[in-house]
Amino acid sequence: MKRSDVTVIEKSRPFDGYFKIDRYTVRHRLFEGGWSEPFTREVFERGHAAVVLLYDADLDSLIFVEQFRIGAHAALSSTAWWDDGFTPWLVECVAGIIDEGETPEQVARREAVEESGCEIRELIPIQRVMASPGGCSETVFVFCGQVDASKAGGIHGLDAEHEDIRVLTVPAAEAFEWLESGRLAHSITIIAVHWFRQRHRHLRAAWRAKAG
Repeated sequence: MKRSDVTVIEKSRPFDGYFKIDRYTVRHRLFEGGWSEPFTREVFERGHAAVVLLYDADLDSLIFVEQFRIGAHAALSSTAWWDDGFTPWLVECVAGIIDEGETPEQVARREAVEESGCEIRELIPIQRVMASPGGCSETVFVFCGQVDASKAGGIHGLDAEHEDIRVLTVPAAEAFEWLESGRLAHSITIIAVHWFRQRHRHLRAAWRAKAG
């Protein structure tokens, strides 16, 4: 199937706030041939994002950020399947929305400074991920960035955006334990740490050699 195998019959925007909701009426080609009947779906339109896992090869440590997430609060409030050890404050990679005229790489570098105080020396692409394509348009561009974490820490974020972001410098081995124990609940962060764990030794050796 191709993009041209979808026909948009009508598109409207019934909600236009901090985030946006678009309503599509579409039809598409069927695997067995022919076309589907027209049907309507709502799409949560929140833009696209860049996420970067920051790594200091000399300290062998990863940098994460911790902040309140309203979606996590809603999730924890709407189901009993999360235990009491989880809170709406999530441990995540540095991330930001891609504004018009920006590239994902530019956003990764900008957000690294804004959210952690670290400048990225080298940036490696990890993956492109559709966050929740059943009802959300967001694409996330995931990277790994080489940084100096010796002075990372403190509270960051933009007051105008009501950000209250705590920086965490975590030894790589401890981050892998968080991965195994389920402490990491943010899906893109889990993807990034899995990717990093597979390449940990090679990446550390390569970046330490360049620094030397």
